[in-house]
Amino acid sequence: MMTLIRSVLYAKPFMWLLFVVNLLGTIYGYYWYKGQLSITEPIYYIFVPDSPTASLFFTLALLGWLLGKNWRLIEALALVTLVKYGLWAVVMNLLTIGVDGPIGPVGWMLVISHFGMAVQAILYFPWYRFGWISLSIAAIWTLHNDVIDYVFGQMPIYRSLLEFSSQIGYFTFWLSIGCIALAAWNISTKRYMTFDNLIKSR
Repeated sequence: MMTLIRSVLYAKPFMWLLFVVNLLGTIYGYYWYKGQLSITEPIYYIFVPDSPTASLFFTLALLGWLLGKNWRLIEALALVTLVKYGLWAVVMNLLTIGVDGPIGPVGWMLVISHFGMAVQAILYFPWYRFGWISLSIAAIWTLHNDVIDYVFGQMPIYRSLLEFSSQIGYFTFWLSIGCIALAAWNISTKRYMTFDNLIKSR
């Protein structure tokens, strides 16, 4: 079963499809943040749309693999941030149910799509070839983003969850640490997939 799944996941046509889906999702994600960006100081623009920026990193990583290249810093940023913000959005939407009540179809769309973000980052675990320097830069970016969100007040707006920003910030910090640790485990195992697998699936 796992062999069949991998033969689909690592097939070039499927990866091109995934690239297009992630690209469109990234564009839509930036559009989704237009309201918050309109009330954000320009200096913080790059730090506000967390999820679409994470999916942008993964989209670029996919493009690199399809071209037979490993863009290592992009891959490190993709793995850490996609898992982080994918799981973060799922938790925030579920918390919203407890605080504000039903989240409706759009809310459940966000839950499913963001969970899918985290899952796809892990499914392509063997393709990442980043090292400790790239991971260190990705870790600094990720933790710095947490500071911007919860010290400078730029966290994504989630209805009344803003009143729990301190607790959410604490949770987010440890989620970041967990995702960085996951990426570090990837380096230590070095179970890499070669591009031969992709070439043979043409």
